[in-house]
Amino acid sequence: MNLQQIKALFIQAGVVKLFGKLLAENDNSKNQVYFGPGFQALNLFPNEGIVPDSSATHPIFKAKLRFGWLQPNGGVAPAPGAQLILYPQYPEVRFSGFLKGCADPPSKLMAARIAGRILLLGVTADRRVIGFVAAASSEIASEFESLHPSPQTGVIFSLGLPLIPDETNSRAKLLAELRRISALGWISSKQLDSEGTLKPCVSSHCGGLTLEAELGISKNSIADPDYLGWEVKQHTVTNFSRAYSAAPITLMTPEPTGGFYKTQGVEAFIRKFGYPDKNGKPDRFNFGGVHRTGARQASTGLELQLVGYDSARGKITDSGGSVVLVNDAGEVAAAWEFNGLLGHWSHKHSLAVYVPAMRRMRPTRQYAYGARVRLAQRTDPLRFLAALASGSVYYDPGIKLENASSKPVVKRRSQFRIASKHIAELYNSLDEVDV
Repeated sequence: MNLQQIKALFIQAGVVKLFGKLLAENDNSKNQVYFGPGFQALNLFPNEGIVPDSSATHPIFKAKLRFGWLQPNGGVAPAPGAQLILYPQYPEVRFSGFLKGCADPPSKLMAARIAGRILLLGVTADRRVIGFVAAASSEIASEFESLHPSPQTGVIFSLGLPLIPDETNSRAKLLAELRRISALGWISSKQLDSEGTLKPCVSSHCGGLTLEAELGISKNSIADPDYLGWEVKQHTVTNFSRAYSAAPITLMTPEPTGGFYKTQGVEAFIRKFGYPDKNGKPDRFNFGGVHRTGARQASTGLELQLVGYDSARGKITDSGGSVVLVNDAGEVAAAWEFNGLLGHWSHKHSLAVYVPAMRRMRPTRQYAYGARVRLAQRTDPLRFLAALASGSVYYDPGIKLENASSKPVVKRRSQFRIASKHIAELYNSLDEVDV
C-alpha cells in the first residue's frame, strides 16, 4: 500500500485526525515508544483517564488507551493492553503495551530493533486510537519522509486526511465566526440551554454564555472543547485597546477530589472554613477569595500548597501528589489530585482561543466582543502546575451557602484562574490575530 491507500483505510475506520512518527531502533515493545518530551502527547491521544502508579520505583502515571491495530482489510484488531506512561522525572511520555492481548498484532515490526519504520496513529471521533506500522523499506515510509510533515510535539507529526476537516480549516472557521460576532457590536445577554432554546441571561457569567450562544454552544454541554476542537474563553476588559490586563480568566472549574470538602460534604466545608457574607446578606455564608500557593488567605485561613511537586525543578516528585488547601493546623480542607488536573487540562486546552469582551448594563445587560483574539496551541499540563507554583494561576472559588439556618442551599464553584496578561505562560504557541 501507499500513503493514500492507508489514509483511505483510516478514514473508513472512522479516523478524523492522523499522526505519524519515524521510529528509532529503541522504539519497540520492550523499550516502549518515545512520544516526546513533557506531557504534550496527552493533547493528541485521548485516553481513559490518568492514574498514578504507586508501585513504581519512581513516580509515574498511566493512561489507558482504547487502541487497536488497523488491518489490511480495513478491520481493527483491539490491543487492550495499550497505554501511555508518563515519567515525571524526565519528564516524557512513552507508548506501551500495544501488542499485549491483541489477536493480530504487528509483532515482527514492533518487537524488533529496526530504524526507519513509520508508526501511523489515527484518532476517531469517539476517542479511539488506531495504529498501523509500515516497514522501513515500504512505499509508505518513503512517502512519509518526503512529506516533511508539520511537527506537533517534536517527534510526532500531523498528517492531513482527504475529506476530513483539519486544524487549519477549524481555525479558519473559528476566526470567521469570531469576525461575525465582533461585527455585531452590542449583543443582548443570553444563553443557549441544553435543549437548544435561547433564553435571557442575568448572571455574572453571561459574557461567556452569550459568546457560546452565538457559536451555537449549549449550556452544560459535555466536557469537551467548545467549538471544532477549540476551547473558547472570553475575558472582560474595560476597552479593547487594553485587552491584556490583570483581568482574571477562569481556566477550569474542577471539584475537589479529596480533603474535608470531599469526605464531609460542601455544606459542612462552608460552615467550617467559610465566613458570613461580607455584604450583610442574612443567613448566608461564603467561601471565596484569591488563594495563591504559599500564601495564607485571610478570610478563609487556608493556604494553597502543591504536595509532591518540586517547584525549583518544575517536576512532579510524587504521582499521588495533589494541590491542597490546608489550615494552620495542617488539616486538608480540599484537595485536587495531580492526575485529575493533568487529564482535565490536556483534554480541554489543547487548542484554545481567548476573546476580549466589554459589558454594559444599560439599557439592558449587553456584551461586545473584540476583534483582537489570541489563539493558544501546544500546551503541556506541566505548564499548568508550574503556573500554580509561581502564583500566576490561583484558586478563586465562588462557593456559598444560603438559608443556612432553615433550608440550606449550596452553590459550588471551584475556579482556577489566571490574569489575562499571564496566558502565555501556559502555552508553547500564542498568536494574536485581528479577525
